[in-house]
Amino acid sequence: MNAEPWTPTEFEARLRAVPEARYHDRHPFNVRMHAGELSQEEIRRWILNRFHYQRHIPIKDALILAKLETPELRRMWIRRIQDHDGRRAGEGGIERWLRLGEAAGLDRKDLLSGEGVLPGVRFAVEAYVNLCRLGTPLEAVAASLTELFAPDIMRTRIEAFEKHYTWIDAEGLQYFRGRISQGRQDSGEALELVLEWAGSQAEQERAVAALSRKCDVLWALLDAVDQA
Repeated sequence: MNAEPWTPTEFEARLRAVPEARYHDRHPFNVRMHAGELSQEEIRRWILNRFHYQRHIPIKDALILAKLETPELRRMWIRRIQDHDGRRAGEGGIERWLRLGEAAGLDRKDLLSGEGVLPGVRFAVEAYVNLCRLGTPLEAVAASLTELFAPDIMRTRIEAFEKHYTWIDAEGLQYFRGRISQGRQDSGEALELVLEWAGSQAEQERAVAALSRKCDVLWALLDAVDQA
């Protein structure tokens, strides 16, 4: 006999409990970053490897976009691609991350080449892209709900960089500033869809599992960077 679906309140609580316990703000590398304990070399290594993740965000969003069946949903989701790729050259989240790298002393060409990206980071990013490629629309959208916690980590990161890593030009922090409002909007839209789409407890459990796998991706990425 199939179990009754959780109430929307209980389902949302179960979704939020995943990043509350497992979001990468708890990872030792991020804890050290926010405490000001990383060297310049460690910060640069993180920026370079994290860029491999950043540049794949619009790719995974394009895969999700292709799964959406209505113009209304596609119009909503395509904004995410535009936020990262920009509406024209020199704009968008990817460009802002490249400027963060330059502010930290990295060469833009080195970031774009992909050389120096750690194998563990490549595997983690590939796992997330494949989750969005092969999963259901519900699972792919649910995996994005780590964005529920993005605004808080961005505020913490800005404060940490301004306090501890003053050798990085403040203009390089624009990516973090922009993600505060974008993350709030993105997560709100995605949460509404997940709550609507998951009509059975089995679907709700799959959504929770997808979000858990996304947390694993972010954690594994930092494991690779931390252990390099």
